Amino acid sequence: MSRSHGLSILAIGVFLGVALDGCTTPAQRSDRLAQRLNFTKAIEAGRGFRHVVYRNTAPLRGGALHVYIEGDGTPYWQRDVSAPDPTPRDPVMLRLMALDPSRSIYLGRPCYSALYRDSPCNAVFWTLRRYGPEVLGSLEAVLRAESASAGASSVELFGHSGGGTLAVLLAQRVGNVTRVVTLGANLDLAAWCRLHGYSPLIGSLDPVDEQPLRAGVEIQHWVGDRDTNTPPALVLSAALMRGGEPVRIAAGVDHSCCWEPVWRNVVGQEQ
Repeated sequence: MSRSHGLSILAIGVFLGVALDGCTTPAQRSDRLAQRLNFTKAIEAGRGFRHVVYRNTAPLRGGALHVYIEGDGTPYWQRDVSAPDPTPRDPVMLRLMALDPSRSIYLGRPCYSALYRDSPCNAVFWTLRRYGPEVLGSLEAVLRAESASAGASSVELFGHSGGGTLAVLLAQRVGNVTRVVTLGANLDLAAWCRLHGYSPLIGSLDPVDEQPLRAGVEIQHWVGDRDTNTPPALVLSAALMRGGEPVRIAAGVDHSCCWEPVWRNVVGQEQ
């Protein structure tokens, strides 16, 4: 076989691989990634909604269960036109969970991960009310059950983008949360909507309107210096309004890439 013919076959194989992957849904791609990472998958009932939960098999360290919450994904196809399936195409937190040596779960959001056909689901729960009391109540129910099942004495919440928003809102509602770390989190919904010219998220709870986290909860907000979705100035302003919560700016990082070096430090691994 000639070298040029071999390269042609290789090119066709690469093209077919990309095409086949393009035919899979975001939920299927997350499932495949979780399988490669040896995570187990379950579908758990919350309060009115079901949730996909991925779990690792690492031991509890210091009695803490680590809980990962993903960002908003694709709530809209285009401005003010809701998407039929909001599941993120790039599961940032699932990838970061692979770097965590502690017992961890990936807590899926209501109607995400191919559950958008469930009877309670409506686009309002991944658009306007994406951080609403119904969403928070269901996440809280699963979070409490997972903590009890793992025998955890404490919970550490980690969230990217809108998942960070939910982590901050959940931390005040779940008494054994001791740590919250956010990445590019939307902490001031009204200011964020104004920045991007979006419709107000009517029905969602806004972190800047909530009480600061209770004493004893360690909190740290990270934002990339190249983030144009939740720019550093927006995160810094919101953190100040929430009582001066600490913010760290990651050099060379945008909204979704490249958080791995930061995360190895966050979860206690050496770079």
